[in-house]
Amino acid sequence: MLVLVAPGQGAQTPGFLTPWLDLPGAADRIAAWSDAIELDLAHYGTRADADEIRDTAVAQPLLVAAGLLSAAALDASPSVVAGHSVGEITAAALAGVIEDEAALRFVRTRGLGMAEAAAVTETGMAALLGGDPDVTIPHLEKLGLTAANVNGGGQIVAAGTAAQIAALEADKPEGVRRVVALKVAGAFHTHHMAPAVEKLRAAVGDLTVSDPTVRYVSNADGHTVATGTEVIARLVGQVANPVRWDLCMETFRSLGVTALVELSPGGTLTGLAKRALPGVKTLALKTPDDLDTARALISEHAGA
Repeated sequence: MLVLVAPGQGAQTPGFLTPWLDLPGAADRIAAWSDAIELDLAHYGTRADADEIRDTAVAQPLLVAAGLLSAAALDASPSVVAGHSVGEITAAALAGVIEDEAALRFVRTRGLGMAEAAAVTETGMAALLGGDPDVTIPHLEKLGLTAANVNGGGQIVAAGTAAQIAALEADKPEGVRRVVALKVAGAFHTHHMAPAVEKLRAAVGDLTVSDPTVRYVSNADGHTVATGTEVIARLVGQVANPVRWDLCMETFRSLGVTALVELSPGGTLTGLAKRALPGVKTLALKTPDDLDTARALISEHAGA
């Protein structure tokens, strides 16, 4: 049983889209999406530097475009799809809930809304290395922080105000070796993103929505979601709520997933799966050179 997964913000690196644009039809598809959302995806994916693509309003559409482009090149038929944070929009398109261009329009609204929300208060995020979630999460709550990403394998990302992050650095939870501040614009997946939720809620009325054609696993609780309207409602709400990737991986295990392929720019979710899902074959799509290996893996595991 195959699961296709799409990475979230932070996976992008300068120039990562360049080799994908050499595939037949890829440049035309990126150009059409760029026109639809008034953002030059080809520029940001090939020539922009790290600071330019760190911008939330740029990074999010770029990641969804890359995920959809690599999925089209792979042409797989997964049994399960899921995405981490903004990757959930990619997954929704792969599941047939929304069309590709609609996904790009939706994520453009999301990125702009989250960037605006992040500018209201000085907030941030920090990764905690080591520790036990049962100890770490209550400690974060005591400091007023949110466990914004619970990624499995003991990996937790905290989010809150700059002062709260500083307090965390001075008062680490028991068992945590290091607190590493992340280079992000704000406290994503917390109440600080509430204004972005309202913008997305207003944008939902323009979407044509269908029920998923394959199992869609949600970040909210790791549950599979059967209706398109529920998928969209969760996409709106997840902007201000924690990502429970640990629960998504538990669902993969319970469904009997035997192989996981991470769409471009792959690597992050594959690393988590290697630690949390022993025995599951994994592959990250970094460049088109990985496609043949991915197809060979899929031929062994798809179709359940």
